[in-house]
Amino acid sequence: MREYLLVFLVSLSVTYLLTVVAREIALRTGAVAAVRDRDVHAVPIPYLGGLAMLGGLVAAYGVARELPFLSTSETFVFRDAGVVLLAGALVCAVGVLDDIFELDALTKLGGQVLAASLLVALGVRFYFFPAPDGNQISISDAQGALLTFVVVIGTMNAVNFVDGLDGLAAGVVGIGAVAFFVYCYRLSDVNNLTLATTGALLSAALAGACAGFLPHNFHPARLFMGDSGSMLIGLVLSASALTLTGQFTGMPTSAGNSLFVTVLPVLLPISLLMVPVVDMVLAIVRRTRAGRSPMSADKQHLHHRLLEIGHSQRRAVVIMWMWAATVAAGAVIVSLTTGSLVWWTLGSMLALTIALTFVLPRVQRPRKTGLGNTGLPENAEVEGRVDDAEDPLLEPMEDPATGR
Repeated sequence: MREYLLVFLVSLSVTYLLTVVAREIALRTGAVAAVRDRDVHAVPIPYLGGLAMLGGLVAAYGVARELPFLSTSETFVFRDAGVVLLAGALVCAVGVLDDIFELDALTKLGGQVLAASLLVALGVRFYFFPAPDGNQISISDAQGALLTFVVVIGTMNAVNFVDGLDGLAAGVVGIGAVAFFVYCYRLSDVNNLTLATTGALLSAALAGACAGFLPHNFHPARLFMGDSGSMLIGLVLSASALTLTGQFTGMPTSAGNSLFVTVLPVLLPISLLMVPVVDMVLAIVRRTRAGRSPMSADKQHLHHRLLEIGHSQRRAVVIMWMWAATVAAGAVIVSLTTGSLVWWTLGSMLALTIALTFVLPRVQRPRKTGLGNTGLPENAEVEGRVDDAEDPLLEPMEDPATGR
């Protein structure tokens, strides 16, 4: 566990430091997010945060190869992790080109397919699933490749789609990475297998990269991850999950729900699709009913609605993190343990998240900032920021003596 913690800290530190370099590169190359009608930032923000995150992942990988325990792991652990980072570098490069030159959607999809093809060609794909009877459900090469394409490309686009508020995508993926690390580590320990697995290594490094990027990306953001970052972390998260399918022979032992143990490598990346897919379906229905194109932009996405009902931008992000944590932690807890305490815990998490989502805005609304009812920055009086107005979850209380 100590070596995984070191991997996490190395990834965090390097990513945090490299964001300064990535920001300078973005400014020099013109990779800057212009302000559009549907955006929530009020001034142009540099892209290319993905370069810093890739640097953090590579640094963590290099350090892990030299650690006393992880360096003695099976050869496939670092080989598969290296393949994932190679595919991540490829899709990050495509994202950098998009951040600078604004590639069309078909070209970006081609880059995603190429990165997923690299994973499959080098042996990082789904091979089988453990069955509850102790046997294995084998799948053909074609089926494994197809499922890999669906999960990897779907997760990359889901992360890209959910990246609508400062810190949202990095927080959601970081939460998913932590949850999957706990799953990998605990399941290996229970089954008396080596604790050095590709999934645990990649998820620890990914969680560190997301944590190191967040101080620069949380509202008010100084740097966006851009497509270079969203596609990178989406690929690493999904690939770290699929590497685990060849780790166990037969059904892994667990005190939790056997079905969740079987499907979690697929379920966890797909769980990240829930929010953006629901948002996308609602957007299509909403726009077609209004007689507009399904691809036309508007300000009625889920994060816009959270701002509308009274949340500040920071609080909206924290609440969406809580929804992600409830789903990810719920899947992991159910797969690893059982009993009434599990359901009480999950029920409490869900109740708290619902209360903060719908009740808190009625109890404590952000102070008026001249933004109208939408919470969007187009009418902001102070250029360059959206006033979060003393967010009770994240800001200090006002001092009655000074009024500050």
